[in-house]
Amino acid sequence: MADENCTKVTHFTLSGLTEHSHLKPVLFALFLGTYVLTLVGNLSIIVLVRVSPQLHTPMYFFLSHLSFLDICYSCTISPQMLLDLSEKHKAISFAGCLTQFYFYAVFATAEIYLLAAMAYDRYVAICSPLLYGVVMSPRICMGLVAGSYLAGLLNALIHTSALLQLSFCGPRVINNFYCDGPPLFVLSSTDTWLNEVVMFVFVGFNMTITNLLIITSYARIAVTIVKMCSAEGRRKACSTCASHLAAVMMLCVSFVLMYLRPSCSSAVDEDKLASIFSAVVIPLSNPMLYSLRNREVKAALRRLLRRNIGP
Repeated sequence: MADENCTKVTHFTLSGLTEHSHLKPVLFALFLGTYVLTLVGNLSIIVLVRVSPQLHTPMYFFLSHLSFLDICYSCTISPQMLLDLSEKHKAISFAGCLTQFYFYAVFATAEIYLLAAMAYDRYVAICSPLLYGVVMSPRICMGLVAGSYLAGLLNALIHTSALLQLSFCGPRVINNFYCDGPPLFVLSSTDTWLNEVVMFVFVGFNMTITNLLIITSYARIAVTIVKMCSAEGRRKACSTCASHLAAVMMLCVSFVLMYLRPSCSSAVDEDKLASIFSAVVIPLSNPMLYSLRNREVKAALRRLLRRNIGP
């Protein structure tokens, strides 16, 4: 009966980052610059890995796919956010909202699994260097990347299908700058208990599986590093792992803050900061983490610049 009397919502309004008009030009310039740097940084990593024979290894193969996911991740969120900051009317259609949520879930989930694959790659490289070429064969690497994308597609399909079962008849203002599960649950005119359980279970499952693999890999790596006789070997091993660990920690903390707690208005308000960190800061920081701290990437970049610009 409630559904029969329901006038279905055809569009939503995003609350955006701020209602203060004097802050919008500043935020627009800041996030436009961040978006451009994100695209340039990640595209540079992809091109550099592709054109540099020295970087044709599993580690950089995974890194190029991480950069690709960060580009897709950013392109799903940032254009809508910049549009909202430049206009007063911040509407998004119901179909557009679900589409944005679907692709956001695809790329976010795939990134978690890809980071787990990268941890396994580091484990094999440091703990079993003589078997590295056999264990991390091109076929295995392709399988790990394909599995990451498949996990993203399936996870997004589950959550989007669950959202389609909800009715939206009342408030239309999404308390965020993009369409995500918890802010949409608050607006639903039907019970969202099942949706919240599905989100908690599947996000928890994805986080548990990937973090177990990452923790196990790094526990074995730590034991191997302690046993190393060479100080240079320990330094190099720690250096190659530090960037990856930083990327994992940032992504996991933001996802835990956004999804692994009850959905309510006050929580959604607090989640906006975590959303900015997840959708804007992380895609920008990954290429910086992996390029500024990595000698091989910097050396490949210098060789490429010398080749194109000359001495």
